[in-house]
Amino acid sequence: MSESVELRHLKYIVAVAETGNFTRAAQRLYVSQPALSKQIKDIEEEIGFQIFLRTPDGVFPTPVGQMIVDYAVATLYGHNYVFRMAKEIYLGNVPNLRVGFSSFVNARHLHTFRTSYARHFPKCVLQLSGGDTVNILQRVERGDLDCAILNLPVVGSHWQVVPLASSPIVVCMRTDDPLTEKSIVTVSDLSERLTVFRDPEGHPSAHARLTQMLTEAGIALHISCSAATPHDIQLLVRDGFGLALVSEDTLLESDITTRRIAGVSWTCDTAFVYQPAAVHPALSFVEKFIVGTGKRLLRKEVMSERPQLSLSFDRSA
Repeated sequence: MSESVELRHLKYIVAVAETGNFTRAAQRLYVSQPALSKQIKDIEEEIGFQIFLRTPDGVFPTPVGQMIVDYAVATLYGHNYVFRMAKEIYLGNVPNLRVGFSSFVNARHLHTFRTSYARHFPKCVLQLSGGDTVNILQRVERGDLDCAILNLPVVGSHWQVVPLASSPIVVCMRTDDPLTEKSIVTVSDLSERLTVFRDPEGHPSAHARLTQMLTEAGIALHISCSAATPHDIQLLVRDGFGLALVSEDTLLESDITTRRIAGVSWTCDTAFVYQPAAVHPALSFVEKFIVGTGKRLLRKEVMSERPQLSLSFDRSA
């Protein structure tokens, strides 16, 4: 925004756009019509193009002016929303935020989210509840949870999905596996040995996507073992049941390691998910400010093994 354009100018722009008339806009704003017309003209001269087209039938945004109008509407909404939310926090009127998560979501994503939420909502309780993706989404739909942090894909047009983090998918193996002699493994190295998978029923859409990726890479899916958590997947790998695919940022057991896979660009993506019709007053703020802050913080972190973060949560169904 131009430095000379102030918040009050955005109010002028929105009023003119919504009324389509300088006189009616001036009445709404409690200013004189000549003063309002001059303010808009001054803004247009400052930015170097017309925001509004003046015609005998009314005042209409120009095509490029519509961009300015949309920006003004969004900015004013955000401004008013933040101040309303701040007052609600001060008055203690923000209810507990109930957040579901999958066990396959990296703990540091939850930690970053929790830390950022506590900074913005210091007096508001954050309740974390774990489960498989299907169960978590059902609970959000029922209103038992307000939102969730989940791995993608999340299928359905009724979900608001805000990407949070992305990590390469790597192959998980024992530290004494012959493949550890390679810095990067090939698809052919995996074709007969990739047999340990996440339980398909816990996240069917993710399993379908994984099946598609493996098929495109020329790997026939053969599940000899499945598990409900990253920890259990590693136990199966450690006990010699085969290789598995995991996110590169997964916290590894001491006798487990990973290798990247040549020729593929598979990723495990994490997102903040909620229903647009959800009633919790903090959700819009969380999406715009807390999730955005979390994404910036996560990008700054070095992708390395970290100590397990201590989290208190409810794993009840």
